Amino acid sequence: MAIKPAPETARDPKQKPGHASGFCAPGARRFILIAAILASALGFIDGTLVAIALPAMRDGLEATLVQAQWINNGYLLPLSALILLGGAVGDRYGLARVFAIGIAGFVLASLACAIAPTPETLIAARIVQGIGAAIMTPGSLALIARAYPAEERGRAIGIWAAASALTTALGPILGGLALSFGGPETWRLLFAINLPLGGLALWMILSRVTADLARPDHPLDLPGAALITGALGLIALGLTGATEGHAVNWAPALAGGMLFIAFLATEARSRQPMIPLDLFRNAGFAAANAVTLLVYFAISTVLFFLPMTLIAGWGLPEITAAAAFAPLSVFIPLLSTRAGKWADTYGPGPLIALGSGLIALAFIGLALTTQLQDFWNRTLPCTALMGLGMALVVAPLSTAIMGGAPETRSGTASGINNAVSRVAGLVAVAVMGTLAGSLYASHGGSDSFGALSDTQGHGAAMNAAFASLCWVTAALSAGGAALAWAFIRKPDQSSGVSARR
Repeated sequence: MAIKPAPETARDPKQKPGHASGFCAPGARRFILIAAILASALGFIDGTLVAIALPAMRDGLEATLVQAQWINNGYLLPLSALILLGGAVGDRYGLARVFAIGIAGFVLASLACAIAPTPETLIAARIVQGIGAAIMTPGSLALIARAYPAEERGRAIGIWAAASALTTALGPILGGLALSFGGPETWRLLFAINLPLGGLALWMILSRVTADLARPDHPLDLPGAALITGALGLIALGLTGATEGHAVNWAPALAGGMLFIAFLATEARSRQPMIPLDLFRNAGFAAANAVTLLVYFAISTVLFFLPMTLIAGWGLPEITAAAAFAPLSVFIPLLSTRAGKWADTYGPGPLIALGSGLIALAFIGLALTTQLQDFWNRTLPCTALMGLGMALVVAPLSTAIMGGAPETRSGTASGINNAVSRVAGLVAVAVMGTLAGSLYASHGGSDSFGALSDTQGHGAAMNAAFASLCWVTAALSAGGAALAWAFIRKPDQSSGVSARR
């Protein structure tokens, strides 16, 4: 069934303000909700599963560490650069229509990933996957807001959040089981599972949405999107290096830096910028994004390199490595609501500082105990402390972001912070991959960090390299704690922005 455009002014007199008339029938709302949950799950699960499956992918495709980095960053690059534009495209051309296009692109790219014969084709497919995710991710919550009237919206969003958390938690566990007990090519099934899930979500959207509001006059910051995509791509290319352990490739890195400066200049002059730079004049907003950059850089580093260390360095099965993700999946949904209330009461700064400090302690623990290779008694307690710290950071960071921006720009502020967290992951894998390769070689490794290998000294070199990465991430997390304590204040409820001393 085709989605029909709806005139912007059309309203049902019985409909609550802010709820688009004719978007879908009341009985179809649950299908829109399920589609939003499925799409969110596809995006969330994809990142964690790839981290666990990378050793098997590298072994099956004979990929280098640099290629493994790009299997991850090929997805993160377009997602980081285009996620803000993706929301604006949905507003302009129709939310459901654009959401459906994003899912279709993601699903087709997943098929290409599942059958990829070489690392290069897998990287190319991951880039297309990232573009699809950038288009569909911003639409999940917006679909719910469009389909449900105000008095039912909160419950629907709660169901979406709980279901997304559950699927995100189960994804690594089910993926780990499949990889542990399946054949060497089982990793391909992890991409193939996106086809029926994405196809179901696509059918629900196309068959249940009856009229889709489009705003042809809604502006798109295409110059900004092109500049930030080129900047992040060149920076990631330069920081990753041409070969494993290779020093920074300065030519593309500097070119990317120049494009980033051009992006900032374009945003400063644009009437409708993708990232309004004036928001960063608020010290609390700027500090919250700086903390996001540091903490998510650290978290992304550990979550990318820890599964490789456990599987390729220690020889643990994938299901055991997947258990390292469990504390994040448990603590964040379990404690985020309470942490948000504490942030309202005591201010977000102390909560973020405490959580970031716990994360730093977790990484110190990993640095000190990795050589012992004791997952259940040493590694898992450290990742549990990391999960507890993140549970204290996530909701208070959102409070700080919202408190540092005017209420009328809360959506833009949230989108910027979302993009910052993804850029942090992109840069972390690029920079720390080069460092991991160098450290591995300096400690006598004769193969490649993260490769499945039985060469002498391989595991010990991986342990030493990963421990060094953990010391770096501990320092970054501690820096985030200091920034939060010093600059993030309790929002002034009367003004809607962070109060200052």
